[in-house]
Amino acid sequence: MAYALLGQKTFPSWLYPVTQGATTIWERWDGWRHDKGFQNPGMNSFNHYAFGAVGAWLYRTVAGIDADPAQPAYRHIIMRPRPGGGITSARGHHDSLYGRIVSEWRIEGGGFDWRVTVPPNTTATVYVPAGASDAIAEGGQPAAEAEGVTFLRWEDGAAVFAVASGSYHFTVAGGAP
Repeated sequence: MAYALLGQKTFPSWLYPVTQGATTIWERWDGWRHDKGFQNPGMNSFNHYAFGAVGAWLYRTVAGIDADPAQPAYRHIIMRPRPGGGITSARGHHDSLYGRIVSEWRIEGGGFDWRVTVPPNTTATVYVPAGASDAIAEGGQPAAEAEGVTFLRWEDGAAVFAVASGSYHFTVAGGAP
């Protein structure tokens, strides 16, 4: 359900302020409406974090970038995008103390294409959305044979790999998630 609401542009929605020219998150859904104008400015912040939880969800769930609680400060990164709900691509990054972490994925032609960057002096656990019979490649070769990539297990609709720092290009042929 949360994925479906991301595309809603009518009031009330998270995207409505964006369609009205907002560049920050508003405290109230009706802080400004095209049919009524501004609400009481004393009761409305136009740079409010409360709805930032949606941004955090986009970052962690859709783009799939998350810190490992056992190794703080992104020393070890959990990379696990969760495509669905009609979203066919996402791109996100986080500038950590070690460097930029990148996740950029898309679904096209019945497959899944994912580019990942793990900064120097860090490692990551990468969850590639795939079925057990899908062909998973990294850099054009079977992922389990790619340099810096170690297959760990299958878990909840994903092949799980340990990766060293570097840039990776995972592709899944067979069935888009």
